[in-house]
Amino acid sequence: MPKPAQFDVNALVEPDRVHRSCYTDEDIFRRELEHIFHKTWIYMGHESQIEQPGDYVMAQIGLQPMLLVRGADGEIHVLYNVCPHRGTMLCNRHTGNTGKTFMCSYHGWQFHLDGKIHGIPSEKGYDNTRFYEHESAKGMQPAARVANYRGFFFASLAAEGPDLLTFLGDAKQAFDDMCDRAPEGEVEIVPNCFRIIQKSNWKIFLENQLDALHPSVTHASTGHAAAEVEQEMKAETGEDPPMSYHFLSAFTTPLSKWEQFETVGHPNGHCSLQGYMGLRPKDPDTLEYEAVMREHYGAERAEEILSVNLHHVLVYPCLSVQPALQQLRAVRPLSADRTLTEIWHFRLKGAPEPIYRRALDYYYLVNSPSTMVNADDLHNFWRCHQGLSTASGEWVSFHRNAGQDPETDGTMTSVTGLSEMPMRNMYRAWSKLMAEG
Repeated sequence: MPKPAQFDVNALVEPDRVHRSCYTDEDIFRRELEHIFHKTWIYMGHESQIEQPGDYVMAQIGLQPMLLVRGADGEIHVLYNVCPHRGTMLCNRHTGNTGKTFMCSYHGWQFHLDGKIHGIPSEKGYDNTRFYEHESAKGMQPAARVANYRGFFFASLAAEGPDLLTFLGDAKQAFDDMCDRAPEGEVEIVPNCFRIIQKSNWKIFLENQLDALHPSVTHASTGHAAAEVEQEMKAETGEDPPMSYHFLSAFTTPLSKWEQFETVGHPNGHCSLQGYMGLRPKDPDTLEYEAVMREHYGAERAEEILSVNLHHVLVYPCLSVQPALQQLRAVRPLSADRTLTEIWHFRLKGAPEPIYRRALDYYYLVNSPSTMVNADDLHNFWRCHQGLSTASGEWVSFHRNAGQDPETDGTMTSVTGLSEMPMRNMYRAWSKLMAEG
């Protein structure tokens, strides 16, 4: 089946399969930018990245270059990273402090931290012209809407639509779980991140995150190697190895156990996967952390927080969050076959240092560009995209357990952990957004 000449969602997406052009076609990608990334809430950054006036962070909404910046009055703004005079990019570093103003390196225009014009060289030249009626006279263009939840800032280029909390719905548990696990109830970002350009479509990455079938296949070699070392260490010492080995050996989890885990598809394309790794060993570091949690929250509330059984949350279409491990991956599409992912991790304020080191271990061993786990995934993403770009077959199959997952008030619960419900749920949101307007 060729791609429909005129865009028609019903011809591209069916309840249990998707046309391959949804991944490979540049026209469809451009429509995704306009109808999905420009209209939903997209993650910009965390408040701890911009603590002082003038601090800024570069981010993208679709292909639009944006700045998250703290103003002189402490207010946080999201502005286009563009000088309104001739279109010059104002900042070219990922993060920094611009001082009291932004200044264009081309013609010296200056802007306040809220984007309004501070000064224009030789401004008299605009007397008796139409300049002050022109959009350039308004300064740097702001995002239509900016909002944050528990310090995580989002922006939308659409002036109308659901507010951030409504849009997040149950997906806000990603931020609640991460922040609640901090004794002080807040997290702070570790300043630098890994950036990877994946040679594949952005949806392939998101679909993989809650694909419970692939870990014990794709990552089997890594998992079994780590499990063998664990066994040798325990035989020699009589003690359980450090949890960092468990992060990798967990990939030996058999399919029969994956079937028992639960995934949930929330409205607006968000999805979650319950925990599959034991994160509460009885080692001294964990016991110390749990004691600190009880001091801050009380025994009952601390146990409630520590018992949350959540491994992964997708905030559609822009985030992959692993709250119990303090990890966040931001998705920035570049083209139909190129995707930038930013991999961040966080500290739990008030938690003992070994708990941060544990998150750092996971960051390096599982999510970094250099680990075999991520390398396996990236290679599969590329192979998948290459295959979808051929003439071999027109449809991508999402048939596993199709029509079997129970649904209540727009929320679907997987009948088995291996159900392809998360993919179908994301495409349900994709179809709705792509058809609007």
